[in-house]
Amino acid sequence: MSAVITLTDVKLHRGVTQILTGINLTIARGEHWALLGPNGAGKTTILSMCGARLYPSTGSVDILGHRLGRVAVQELHSRIGHVNPRHPLTSPLTVQEVVLTGFTGTLETPFRWEPTTAQLERTRDLIAQMGLTDRTHAIWPTLSQGERGRSLVARALATEPELLLLDEPTTGLDVAAREQLLETLDDLAATHPEITTVLVTHHLEELPETTTHAALIARGALTASGRIEQALTTATVTEAFEHPIAVERHGRRWAARAQRTGSVH
Repeated sequence: MSAVITLTDVKLHRGVTQILTGINLTIARGEHWALLGPNGAGKTTILSMCGARLYPSTGSVDILGHRLGRVAVQELHSRIGHVNPRHPLTSPLTVQEVVLTGFTGTLETPFRWEPTTAQLERTRDLIAQMGLTDRTHAIWPTLSQGERGRSLVARALATEPELLLLDEPTTGLDVAAREQLLETLDDLAATHPEITTVLVTHHLEELPETTTHAALIARGALTASGRIEQALTTATVTEAFEHPIAVERHGRRWAARAQRTGSVH
């Protein structure tokens, strides 16, 4: 499969602070990756590079066949969907209007902009896919966190992106809303089989069942990566989080629990 993202010896520093130290990562078309690690490890920083929103200090980042620094980033942004649960919208836009801003790439509806018939039809289809048809005209301030999350997934899919980035999409959700959102993400494997996804999370329990690969990041370095079965083990997670963590898998769902010191094998 062709590479959608390639990070080669990527380093990032701010002043004397080293944020990323020699990241090498290749993500192929149709794969579904999770980036995991403790707070401050560099996960969101890597995701920002994957979204062509942050440049490395040294090394190279290739996205969808283009190298950062040698391509107009707006061209890349139109091919990348981004789901951020901290979406800073405060205006009373409806669910339909929020999804439509995915076509314009803006927070608010642009002045005098009118969607095409095709854009309206796709918006309605996406809202239906997210199970939000009955909330189409509900306004943003009245939505639950789960409804907001699914609205943002629909927004990110509006332009039929080749790459979908999800930055801790289950933040603030209760168990039922989390499971509903994870089910929505799992459905993408069937409804959008060609799409590549990269999801950032702290918690193994928040991984969609369709996750195929994982990368563990600690202290700005990649400590393990590859097929999820090989990358997520008791040993690799314990190393990344610097605490004895037992990793378990039940069916296609993952879980982690603390172990007593000395009981890790």
